[in-house]
Amino acid sequence: MGWRISPRIADILRKGSQCGDFTKEEALMLLQVELHSPKSYALMETADTLSRELFRGKGENHFHIGLDARPCPFSCRFCSFAKNTGTFSRSVEFTEKEVLRWARDAEAQGADALNIMTTGAYPFERLLEIGMLLKKEVSVPLVANTRDINHREGEELLDAGFVGIYHAIRLGEGKDTPFRPEKRLKSIKVYRDVGLLWMNCVEPVGPEHSLEEIVELMFLAKSYKSTYSGVMRRINFPGSPMERYGMISELEMARMVAVSRLVMADVPKAHCTHEPNTLSLISGANLLFPEVGSSPRDDHADTEKNRGLSISRSQRMHIETGWDPDLPSNCFPKLLCKKVLHTP
Repeated sequence: MGWRISPRIADILRKGSQCGDFTKEEALMLLQVELHSPKSYALMETADTLSRELFRGKGENHFHIGLDARPCPFSCRFCSFAKNTGTFSRSVEFTEKEVLRWARDAEAQGADALNIMTTGAYPFERLLEIGMLLKKEVSVPLVANTRDINHREGEELLDAGFVGIYHAIRLGEGKDTPFRPEKRLKSIKVYRDVGLLWMNCVEPVGPEHSLEEIVELMFLAKSYKSTYSGVMRRINFPGSPMERYGMISELEMARMVAVSRLVMADVPKAHCTHEPNTLSLISGANLLFPEVGSSPRDDHADTEKNRGLSISRSQRMHIETGWDPDLPSNCFPKLLCKKVLHTP
């Protein structure tokens, strides 16, 4: 029946299972294994086993709160906020009352972190105010997801209560976005300098991206010791200029998640996939992002009413795939955590 895999692939997977250092050529080879083949399922199983051992069975849920939806002048081609797509014709900013309600509900439901996202046009000072407010009201770790920053602004984020920041050098950076990769990388170095945890994902993956550029971002995440990495596929919102390229499937994303997981070895504290899917949760991912508020993948101002997955559904996905969302987070070991282990 042809169940044997080649010695070369077997050797690479064996090295990955032992957190060995991959070469880019080896990662490329794994990204090209045939889907629906013994090699691809062996790859996914190897990554899954590694994550379950190193993350001790923990299923992570980092709750995304998008603070605003507005026409953004930076007009990244894959983003629904892009001013030139006309998806959003007016600005929507969610109130403190709404943000606090979402945050308190997330804490009550056991979220492991709050990922506070803004558009590129959102005032940085306002983000600091929201951070200080949340710091007083909830005990869940705060992670910012905002524009490039300098050292002073990084220190201000820490003072406002943020412990980490999500930031990616996106696929197509400088072509599909107006930002230089060098500027994005400079921000990543700022986080390390000031003591903010850096969170990352290889994103937004589409069929038009070469395997070589995908591999480069996997290795960048490892070299700069991202607290978590993973893979997010591009979602084509209605009217997206990227619609003509189509989208990769969840199965293709699961294969990428598995390769990324083996590349990262023992560096990460979690491994993510987005949007939430069960295939990736048996391919090395353990971290999901339930979402409310604005989302760059949605044409609704509040994604909770459309694409966004709830915490309860994310937790159910974890349970269905054998992860325990009630265990303490691995991403924030130095922070006081109210969660307790359930003992028999």
